[in-house]
Formats: sequence, C-alpha cells, structure tokens
Amino acid sequence: MIKIILAEDHLVVRNGIKLLLDSQEGLQVVGEANSGEEVIRLVDDGGEVNLVITDLTMEGIGGMELIRRLKKAHPTVKIIILSMLADIPYVIEAFDLGVDGYLVKNSAYDEVLFAIQQVSKGGTFICAELTMTLLDKIRSATAIEETNAEARIQVDISERESEILQLIGEGYTNMEIADKLFISKRTVEGHRQNLIDKMGVKNSAALIKIAVKNNLIS
Repeated sequence: MIKIILAEDHLVVRNGIKLLLDSQEGLQVVGEANSGEEVIRLVDDGGEVNLVITDLTMEGIGGMELIRRLKKAHPTVKIIILSMLADIPYVIEAFDLGVDGYLVKNSAYDEVLFAIQQVSKGGTFICAELTMTLLDKIRSATAIEETNAEARIQVDISERESEILQLIGEGYTNMEIADKLFISKRTVEGHRQNLIDKMGVKNSAALIKIAVKNNLIS
C-alpha cells in the first residue's frame, strides 16, 4: 500500500486529486494539508507515509524549503511536485533538493498515476510537458553552441595545420598523416588538438563538420 499525504491549498483541486487516488487499488491518502507546516507535522506523525504529493505555492514555508526539510528529516519519503509552476529553473532546483517527480497541474490522470508508481519503485519522473520544454531548450542551446563554434573558427591556421586538416577530412589516421608528411605521429596529434582547440569543438568529427561548412577543406 502506498500511503500518501496530499498537500494542496485549493480545496476543490485537492478533493479531485484525492478522489482519483483513493479510487486506485494500492493507493491511500492518509493525510491532507494546505500549508507547508501541516505537511511536516503530518509526515512527522504519519509513521508509515511513503509519498508526499505537494504544490510549491502554499501558505507558510516556501515549497523549496519544504522539500529541503522533508528530505533532511525523512530521506526515505518520496516527494512528487504537482504545481502550476512550469519554469525550468524551478524544476532544476526541486530535483537538486531531492524531489523524485515533477508534474504540472494539467497533467493527465494516467500520467499522475504512472508517476506515483514510478517514484514508488525508486525511479524519478518528469511530466511530458516539461520534458518537451527541456528538449526545446536543449535544442536551442545546441544551436547557439554550434553558431558560436562556427563564429570562433575565424582564427589563423598555419600552412601545416591546413595541410593536416585536409588529410583529416580525407579520413587519414594520425599515423598515415605522419608517414605522408614525414613527421612524427606525436606532432600530428599535437596539430590535430590545436585545430580542435582553435575551432572550439570537442572532437575530430565536429572539426571536419565545421571545416567543411567554412570551406577550409574540399
């Protein structure tokens, strides 16, 4: 049996969630609260409470402070946030403090129930809406990073570096390049790393990609 404390200061919303949870086999709402202080008191007195489902914006102590106190005093009690606050900084801070799941209030009932099961088994959960928001931000950040990387390649490349870059683009290994240019493998490795640093990329594949885009290799 998953024993739940439900914290929500809007009575209609709380009653609706309680009806949903109590209708499910294996779930039982054993306490209700409309403030952070009530949550802490109920958990302290609850004995066998497994899970707290809480809003972040209730009366009394702030939502993040509530998470911090609960996780410190009752580290085995799982916490799922169910909130209208969908800004990514809130989500990140909540997980940094030890939250196990994060749902927005327009999440489907099936998603809420799945989150409870997932968290109760020791997993973590973030709702689909927030997942898509995170993906969009990652895509935007990646696009900015690529744009910045391409802007940073306006640097001086020596004749030898240009020669090695061309051979890298043609797929030659460090040893093969060394044999072609009559230099040591270590020298080739040094030039390759210098090129990666100058282009502001992380590996040879990204180096070739940007070099092609900027007509540095044919």
